[in-house]
Amino acid sequence: MVDARHLYDPPCEDQPPRPEPLDTGAELQDAHPEAGDAHAEALDVLRQLVGSRDAAFRDGQWDAIRSLVELRHRVLVVQRTGWGKSAVYFVATRLLRRRGAGPTLIVSPLLALMRDQVAAAGRAGVRAVTMNSANAVEWDDVAAALAADTVDVLLVSPERLNNPRFAAEHLPGLARRCGLLVVDEAHCISDWGHDFRPDYRRIRDLLAALPDRTPVLATTATANARVVADVADQLGAGDHPVHAQRGPLARHSLRLGVLPLTAGVDRLGWLAAHLDDLPGSGIVYTLTVAAAEDTATLLAEAGHKVLPYTGRTDGEERAEAETALRDNTVKALVATSALGMGFDKPDLGFVVHLGAPSSPVAYYQQVGRAGRATERADVLLLPGEEDRSIWEYFATSSMPRADQATAVLAALGEAGRPLSTAALETVADVRRTRLELLLKVLDVDGAVRRVSGGWVATGRPWHLDEERYARVAATRRAEQQAMLSYLRTEGCRMRFLAEALDDPDAADCGRCDRCAGLWFPLDVPDGARRLAGGRLARVGVPLPPRAQWPTGMDRLGVPLHGRIPGEERTAEGRALARLTDLGWGQRLRGILDLPVDSGADPEPDPALLAACVEVLRDWNWERRPGAVAAVPSRRHDRLIGSVAAHLARLGRLTWLGFLDPVDGGPRGGPGGNSAFRLAGVHDRLAVPDRMRQELADLGDAPVLLVDDLADSRWTLTVAGRALRRAGAAEVLPFVLAVTG
Repeated sequence: MVDARHLYDPPCEDQPPRPEPLDTGAELQDAHPEAGDAHAEALDVLRQLVGSRDAAFRDGQWDAIRSLVELRHRVLVVQRTGWGKSAVYFVATRLLRRRGAGPTLIVSPLLALMRDQVAAAGRAGVRAVTMNSANAVEWDDVAAALAADTVDVLLVSPERLNNPRFAAEHLPGLARRCGLLVVDEAHCISDWGHDFRPDYRRIRDLLAALPDRTPVLATTATANARVVADVADQLGAGDHPVHAQRGPLARHSLRLGVLPLTAGVDRLGWLAAHLDDLPGSGIVYTLTVAAAEDTATLLAEAGHKVLPYTGRTDGEERAEAETALRDNTVKALVATSALGMGFDKPDLGFVVHLGAPSSPVAYYQQVGRAGRATERADVLLLPGEEDRSIWEYFATSSMPRADQATAVLAALGEAGRPLSTAALETVADVRRTRLELLLKVLDVDGAVRRVSGGWVATGRPWHLDEERYARVAATRRAEQQAMLSYLRTEGCRMRFLAEALDDPDAADCGRCDRCAGLWFPLDVPDGARRLAGGRLARVGVPLPPRAQWPTGMDRLGVPLHGRIPGEERTAEGRALARLTDLGWGQRLRGILDLPVDSGADPEPDPALLAACVEVLRDWNWERRPGAVAAVPSRRHDRLIGSVAAHLARLGRLTWLGFLDPVDGGPRGGPGGNSAFRLAGVHDRLAVPDRMRQELADLGDAPVLLVDDLADSRWTLTVAGRALRRAGAAEVLPFVLAVTG
């Protein structure tokens, strides 16, 4: 079996020191003879918390509590999901409060869990409240309760630490009075971790503001030795020793297996046929939103009770879906990683992955949702051919770029006033989500500060630590290779995952498909394969029109602002498929993702042309188009021209040809932000004179506008605007693929 440990702990000169092991119970008992009384007191609180007079501490829980309460240590607890980390901080809070300590501050990304945690704390007599984006109107009441010392626990998200109002009005007083600081999901502090979040880096500033000997508890279930050392280094800011407690991470209830069905039709067909064979209710994870939505639709059509759960699912629907799964009224949630840390269902019976996560550590975090209170839970992985390309995209999404950071800092320095994130989009060509991440990194590094009205530069010098980020990128690549090794390993799969987490207790599980042989069928019934094939062959994705120009376009020399006039807009369009779809998306990636310098511009095959015709046949437009025009493409002119001409010929529509490129045509490509994408196409497409007369002859018949790929949709918007201003009554965009 491949030893994956070296893949997660590459040698480097800046390796932080290893944390000290947690003091043993015997040492604590010798130092504090009254610890026996404290144990009885703590056990009583635990039993109130869990609602059972027979409850007892699990191995390590009492040691961690005593270290916090009696010795006021900084403690890092690495224990498997479901071990009971929340019991440690709620019991410790109750004991500390009885000893006159101030309230506990819990920093956690798990806003969805806060309501459940508040209720659990109440059972133990711990008065808990939250401050989050959903209850800002209650902040004054919460502040009053804190001032009156009637609150035992305040739960906040790491993002809240940088909210200007919270940081100015509440955080200083909390830091002075804090009796215990808890950092939940502490692996998020480390950019070596699988789920690094820049907001967590602000905890270092909070630690520096705590009174001396304030105990600190950090908890995680997914940290290898490198991440543990990095987290301990940051928690120990100011020469405070950090005492680490590691427990065995393997979960003996899990049966791990890998199905060698990489084709989409086989994977979906297998799931449609065998989902009900899996124990209880569970989660089906996918790597993309489109895959989750497609899979949920297919399984529902196959008669299974499932619900999708993604980043596009609104908050109320998410809560309803979580409740449905907890109550076993659905067989499964089909989810992206949006359903990750914090979802708690002790009797979750299975976790299935359609597509492999990019690292064994991330995989362990997700499969750890299952089997917490059951004797058996099935964990199955169905890797896909598209996995590696998806890994590559996400591997670089959190990495800042020096040129973008320099542009942002220069703009803030010159402005002399706060600039909003939208205004900064006209400064750096980076998508909104990545720009927000970049601003967080700059904020954590002290180069910018968030204030009312936007962002300001602090004047503090900043440079990109390219060496560190290069090592992070190398670690990500090593993690991907480790995941491929997990798929191929001949040894125990649970041992492999435990060793990836540097678990010293890693051992063969005796239950996985390598230890005990296959327990799951590999067959895909013909009916299920036909159902999956039908779903994957479906085409047609709505393409909503742009209605508003981006703000601040004058900074980029584009005199457009406000709403797009109705007489210049396109109508709702259609795409053949999303690039992330499990069906046609996979085929279109092979066609459209050819290297720019390859010179490849294939003719469309009959299947592609038939699929395009099917989209048009199912398009419920108000008026049938009378003509077809095409957007010039730097890479796929022949492909797009052939598709457009075919549709015109088959539909007996007027073939208008291509719009004319101006000054070389549109600049830029997929990616980047809305403002720069518009600037790259503005006034770079023109309607040729030969086309204007034909537009006049169409009357009120729409024009079908054909392009290869829609990303920001500004190329279609500008091309459609040109056609509308040249006389087209309506423009119906049609593209082969849409990103996202």
